[in-house]
Amino acid sequence: MSLRDRVAVGAFRAGWRFARAVPEDLAVTASRHAADALARRGGPRVEQLRRNLARARPDAAPAELDVLVRDGLRSYARYWLDAFRLPAWTRERTVGAARFERGQDLRAALADGRGAVAFLGHLGNWDHAAAWSATELAPVVTVAERLRPEQVYAEFLAFRRSLGVEVLPLGDPASFGTLLRRLRAGAFVPLLADRDLTGAGVEVDFLAGRVRMAQGPATLALATGAPLFPIGLFHEVRQGRRVLVLDVADRVPAPARRPGEGPREHRRRAVAEMTQACADALAEVVVAHPDEWHVLQPVFAPVVPPPPGR
Repeated sequence: MSLRDRVAVGAFRAGWRFARAVPEDLAVTASRHAADALARRGGPRVEQLRRNLARARPDAAPAELDVLVRDGLRSYARYWLDAFRLPAWTRERTVGAARFERGQDLRAALADGRGAVAFLGHLGNWDHAAAWSATELAPVVTVAERLRPEQVYAEFLAFRRSLGVEVLPLGDPASFGTLLRRLRAGAFVPLLADRDLTGAGVEVDFLAGRVRMAQGPATLALATGAPLFPIGLFHEVRQGRRVLVLDVADRVPAPARRPGEGPREHRRRAVAEMTQACADALAEVVVAHPDEWHVLQPVFAPVVPPPPGR
């Protein structure tokens, strides 16, 4: 293992131990101070977050964006803190600190054994959402990017298995077939899809820009007939309690085949239209809760100026 990899593994393990060993109130305060320090220091990823969040708040003044970036980093730090502590949460806390909204159709599909697919963005705390779903809905199967170094990836797999979630490697040719089998057996397959990590994504309109999003959710729904639901994740504080909201949007229907349209053309159009519908639902949540959209990487296609004279 290289020195860089050893440092990454050590930092991950130190964060894991700190989050679990320190009293929660103190850990929350420490995570907030760390986020504020990062916001003040800036850097490429902080500036990228600022550019991304400006899409959700295009009319915000610089000072407003400063606050939004700070709040976004605080939210992201809290995500990591809660993720590290999740395996030690009781079932009562995992369930009690979440609220399921507008999810009757999703729950009914899973209760009938039909399986279901969810389109998620990097919002709120998707690990908590998966743990809640594994407890309250159905077996959860998803995919995840292979992290480097490999030892960190292996520990993340073990962590998510401890939450009751089966994780398949993104990009592995066998993963798609496994997802098909799990769906047909009645599993719930939530997929983080607001970033295309494969190069085979669908270009959609999103927050007045063009973004490539993963085609996996729509492709799986079409291949199996399982219903596809966009789900927004965000936190609310009511009566002093911080609660993760899983807000299930309307099912995204598969468009009918047009006269004279071949199967391949229909599939391509259906994937594009279904992914766009999911992107539209995601955009509503990001606009309402921009500080909970944890994307510090470039996602928007660059704007190419027109040639001179046009």
